[in-house]
Amino acid sequence: MNGTFSGNIKLAILGGGQLGKMILTKCRQWDVFTKVLDINPNAPAQLLADDFSVGDLMDYQTVVDFGKDADVITIEIENVNIEALHSLQKQGKKVFPKPETLEIIQNKAKQKQFYVDHNIPTSAHKSYAQKPAWDSLKLPCIWKASRFGYDGFGVKKIETLSDWASVPDVPCIVEDCVAIAKEIAVIVARKETGECVSYPPVEMEFNNQANQVEYVFTPSTLDKKQRTSSQALAKQVAHKLNHIGLLAVELFLDDDDTLLINEVAPRPHNSGHLTIEAATTSQFEQHLRTILALPFGGCDFSQNAIMINLVGEKGFNGPVVYDGMDELLEISGLHIHLYGKAETRPLRKMGHLTLIGADLETLRKTAKRIKQHVVVRTD
Repeated sequence: MNGTFSGNIKLAILGGGQLGKMILTKCRQWDVFTKVLDINPNAPAQLLADDFSVGDLMDYQTVVDFGKDADVITIEIENVNIEALHSLQKQGKKVFPKPETLEIIQNKAKQKQFYVDHNIPTSAHKSYAQKPAWDSLKLPCIWKASRFGYDGFGVKKIETLSDWASVPDVPCIVEDCVAIAKEIAVIVARKETGECVSYPPVEMEFNNQANQVEYVFTPSTLDKKQRTSSQALAKQVAHKLNHIGLLAVELFLDDDDTLLINEVAPRPHNSGHLTIEAATTSQFEQHLRTILALPFGGCDFSQNAIMINLVGEKGFNGPVVYDGMDELLEISGLHIHLYGKAETRPLRKMGHLTLIGADLETLRKTAKRIKQHVVVRTD
């Protein structure tokens, strides 16, 4: 795209959270002019954007007015007004991901049905316009709100009546439980031309109580066939969705050695954060290269790495304090990323740490010590 490095391209980003902030870090390096819209005047991205606006991402007119002077429009969060994106696309704006793709992905019921319709392997499920009756459930199962879930919120494993009583009466899907051997993610980048590249799969370890990722590491423990199959399946999903930009594909490997799509995110993703230090090209740079029609960067991992999520400690709400961070600076190969969120609350993502080194087992042991040492709380 001519003019990318001359300040002649105006990139609009819907959402100003930590993902937007990390995209903007690369935009600053490349001198790409950026404007950001977020409802929070103190959003993490507000310090790095050339033009920051406060507004509701779900309001049609706000989004149309925001994007009308941009050349390329992208997102860092799925919950945006689709009709506004359609309008901007009709005006000739480059909107990535495409609104018709985003419309499928932002609704988990539509997303799951898309996989079924296109013979893409996924767990068995049923969709409901409202909370179904308790006696209709096959236990245990996974309940997911069709809309507005994030970071483990809007997802719950159902084993007891008490579990079921705690979920709201909203449109939802109920999935059969899968005998999960491993949880992995593959980051894919796909251009308008249909060209597509992918990073090697990373492996994830979850906090089962919070339904949140605690650790992401590379290399994964998959064998060569599993690695190849997971990348091929992730690319298949990107092609079928006609997705443009970065796509994070989360997969299960079950006990029968079968790969199943869990869900996707049409943007940079938590599972790709370790690409900043460990890969030839970070996921944030790759997203920019893709939506600005620039050559792809390399996807290889040049370092072994493990990423540790920093989330708010339970029982704390208010101005954030990071206990135990200073001592981390003595650890070789440690990289600190704080997101600039002034307020913490239970399980809120406040930052991440990436450890790089030659021996993955050593990194894993160090990561667990760090996780026990650092506490994200209030005064």
